[in-house]
Amino acid sequence: MIESIIVVLQQLPAEGILAMAFLFAFVENLFPPSPSDVLLVVLGTLVGAEIVGFVPTLIAATSGSVLGFTAAYALGARYGERLADSPLVPFITRDLIARVEAWFAKYHGLIVLGNRFLAGTRAVVSFVAGITRQPFSRTVILCAISATAWNALLIYAGSAVGENWRNIDGWLSVYGWVVTGLIVVGGIIWYIRKRQRRSQN
Repeated sequence: MIESIIVVLQQLPAEGILAMAFLFAFVENLFPPSPSDVLLVVLGTLVGAEIVGFVPTLIAATSGSVLGFTAAYALGARYGERLADSPLVPFITRDLIARVEAWFAKYHGLIVLGNRFLAGTRAVVSFVAGITRQPFSRTVILCAISATAWNALLIYAGSAVGENWRNIDGWLSVYGWVVTGLIVVGGIIWYIRKRQRRSQN
């Protein structure tokens, strides 16, 4: 699939490439999992080939990330925990919502700031930010900072490795599994401690 997308990207004008950068980043927030990280690396190879500029690509991708996050935030604020009961968003469960709510209670804006680097929970963070009614302006600003840093890293990596982008794909896969594993372990520890506190009361 990705190979086919690459062929299409290479045939697009610069404006089309920027539109795709926006679309890839936007969709990931609402319909995970998506290969947006890998595709941004691929777009970075086009930056390295001087087909499109680094700054315009970064702006397009970050705009997509922020608007996608905002859309998910709005859905969370509007529909709340009913999302956990909807088959349309199977990646959102009540347990996961409770876990992310606990993160917000403890770490506040740091969760949004690190959002783009949290593989496996990005979309959930944006939905739960809306569910818990985190301050909107501050949340969007922190999301923009996080998205800018992550997208810049991916695009630069793609421009640096060129046709060897598959090496980055492998590292992203490992990174995703490691971070997801740490999140799962953290969730288990949080659940055990919660049970212990309840039993002590």
